[in-house]
Amino acid sequence: MKKISEYLFFISAGGCIYYTFEVIFRGFSHWTMFLLGGICFLFFEIQGRMVHWEDALWLQLVRCIVFVTSMEFITGIIVNKWMRLGVWDYTGQPFQLFGQICLPFVVIFSGLSVIGIIVSGYLSHWLYNEPKPHFHVL
Repeated sequence: MKKISEYLFFISAGGCIYYTFEVIFRGFSHWTMFLLGGICFLFFEIQGRMVHWEDALWLQLVRCIVFVTSMEFITGIIVNKWMRLGVWDYTGQPFQLFGQICLPFVVIFSGLSVIGIIVSGYLSHWLYNEPKPHFHVL
């Protein structure tokens, strides 16, 4: 039961953070972005905890970028292509794939992911008595 409450907390916190970020910088968001942001934030915490926060930050970032980009692509195919909700379209962006992911936003999400990794690690420690993260670059 403890893990379920932790997972729900990280999904809710990540969803709120990402939804708010989109509203501030884009002017609007969509409920699916709440779920996507929450799932990604939960992944940040789980991947760090699984390696006891001992992997270099750059390696954690690589794992998280692969996860975030994959989830954005899958969500985009479902939400934008299959359901035709038109939440986003990167067709006009450089290095894009089916308008669902693109290199400029991978770079933006990289910066957000670094912050998410650090915040999720400390929240896990402060709120759930998990081991304190020790972040190092190399």
